Amino acid sequence: MSDFQLINNNFPNIKSEKPGTETVFEVASKGNGLTSGSNFQTMLEEQLRRNQLNGTGRDTELHFSKHALERVTQRGIDITGPLMDDLKGAVEKARAKGSRDCVVIDSSGAFIVNIPNNVIITAVSGDEMKENIFTNIDSAVIV
Repeated sequence: MSDFQLINNNFPNIKSEKPGTETVFEVASKGNGLTSGSNFQTMLEEQLRRNQLNGTGRDTELHFSKHALERVTQRGIDITGPLMDDLKGAVEKARAKGSRDCVVIDSSGAFIVNIPNNVIITAVSGDEMKENIFTNIDSAVIV
């Protein structure tokens, strides 16, 4: 027990061995924007304000992964405003049921969506859905 106290007592006094270098603790305390409790209070208030705006505290916009954008282009899937509205509605329904990875199927094709991150992972056109198997999916929404 006394060894622990000795180490613990010396811990805050660690200094770098080379002149002009800093310890990990000195680097970590710089540049993080936190110098006192007032900065934390500002950050907390900003986050609370964001949470009130969208009610969830998470990004509510639906995004396409790079892979999904490539597939949409390759497969000629037309992403329209009404389709995006349908996808957003489907994602919210799946989220309400606790889904994590969902396939959303509509007349233009199927979209695999990671619900917690609001990311469309890939897209399959209606013609390509035949003979296709979707794996690692915990739910499906048909629009």
